[in-house]
Amino acid sequence: MQTETVVKMNKSYTVLISLIVALGGFLLGFDSAVISGAVRGITLYFDMTEWMLGFSVGCVVFGAMAGNLLAGPLSDRFGRKRVLILVAALFTISATWSALATGYTEFIIARIIGGIGIGGAILIAPVYIAEIAPPKLRGSLVSFNQLNIVIGISVAYFSNYFLVNMEGEAWRWMLGVEAVPALIYFLALFTVPKSPRWLIQKVNNIALARKILTKIGGESYADATIEEIQRGIDRKEVKGKLSDLLKSKYATIMIIALGIAFFQQITGINAIFYYAPTIFEQAGGSTDSSFLQAIVVGLTNLIFTLVAIWLIDKLGRKPLLLIGTTCMTIALLMATFAFNNASYVFDEATLAKVSDIEIGNALSDLKGTTYSGQAELFEAVETRLDQEQFLAFRRNEITNFIDINATLVLIAILLYVASFAISLGPVMWTLISEIFPSKIKGIAISVVGFFNSLVSFSVTQVFPWELSNLGPTMTFLIYAVFSFCAILFVKRYVIETKGRSLEEVEELLIRK
Repeated sequence: MQTETVVKMNKSYTVLISLIVALGGFLLGFDSAVISGAVRGITLYFDMTEWMLGFSVGCVVFGAMAGNLLAGPLSDRFGRKRVLILVAALFTISATWSALATGYTEFIIARIIGGIGIGGAILIAPVYIAEIAPPKLRGSLVSFNQLNIVIGISVAYFSNYFLVNMEGEAWRWMLGVEAVPALIYFLALFTVPKSPRWLIQKVNNIALARKILTKIGGESYADATIEEIQRGIDRKEVKGKLSDLLKSKYATIMIIALGIAFFQQITGINAIFYYAPTIFEQAGGSTDSSFLQAIVVGLTNLIFTLVAIWLIDKLGRKPLLLIGTTCMTIALLMATFAFNNASYVFDEATLAKVSDIEIGNALSDLKGTTYSGQAELFEAVETRLDQEQFLAFRRNEITNFIDINATLVLIAILLYVASFAISLGPVMWTLISEIFPSKIKGIAISVVGFFNSLVSFSVTQVFPWELSNLGPTMTFLIYAVFSFCAILFVKRYVIETKGRSLEEVEELLIRK
């Protein structure tokens, strides 16, 4: 009975530490999704073009690239805990400054600062948790970070929904409220211990590492873990370099890491999260209903992330990836089908919805006309409007005329988000935290994180242009093709790491 109590207390302590550190994931998710509600407000306030809007949304990812490059080496030198404290400070500064910004340039700078925080949090939080968690709990505990990301996304959608109708500039409140949890995270991080693996590998403080490990799993667990870490150190050179990543013995590891990092973003997840209300407005929804549907997206993401946490140490990493990417492909093809079969109807009712009187008058001669696709629609409308009016039509008025199976679009988006939440979302970061040897982990996660952010930035930067110029049909079809390629990649390259220690995973991959 006494033994059971001790084990329970030790498990509770490890879970508590992981939850605190994973609050960085909450801020990451909140910061990523909250901009979706502010898109219309910032577009009008800063008088943005499509490319300016794309950059104002995507620049967070641009900042994350810098955070990715800096986080690994800084965490190797100064420790995981200190870097996470810095990350919390950056989130606080970014939220406050972006809410108070009066010029486009300072708004971008504030957003990039938050992006640097994202780049650090998304890499270092799962690494810290992986280094402190026992092997049997590691998959679930590392997934706490992804769980908090999706909780942050859901809370951001709820926050936007309740703030959207505030008088004045609601977008400032949407962005500024993030400062509160960021400050809480900053203070809470001072209560967590340093990573025991970092203490042994980088500063050789075995006594403090033993104390932390004993509190986690008892004396026997501490002795066994320290012995395993030291055995790993004896097999390694002093310090990993960037050039080490090009060595043939790490080829399998880099193929898995870069491939999963690529497919996690190129399949369009951040475009969905950043522009969820915009997508639902493209399907003909009102502003209020679009924000409400975004909340449903966030809740779906949360529920299925919990499913992933339950399954990741039972079913394994690779099966979840295969199931998830297959369902993502199906969902994206459903969205493609829905938008491809949409039509644009000009009648008395739809023309009456146009908010700009001049645009409505210019298009009045189209009454009684129906167009089967965006290309045909734009060709007819462009000849009747000047350049500024045509841009306004594409941004604000096109949704008044669409006739589409909105239920199918909603089902497709929810299936896509649910599938991502049980696969590429949590599993990628779990794999990244597991497959790299300690010698190159710092530099490797920075490179992979930078690459992941680069792909994400490209997707979010181009998405508004894609919707306006290629149309949603072609946009979703492109994502579907990439999602199918992800299935083939996972089947061919990804290995199973379930139940193995970090050292066992290293031996397996380098031997291969």
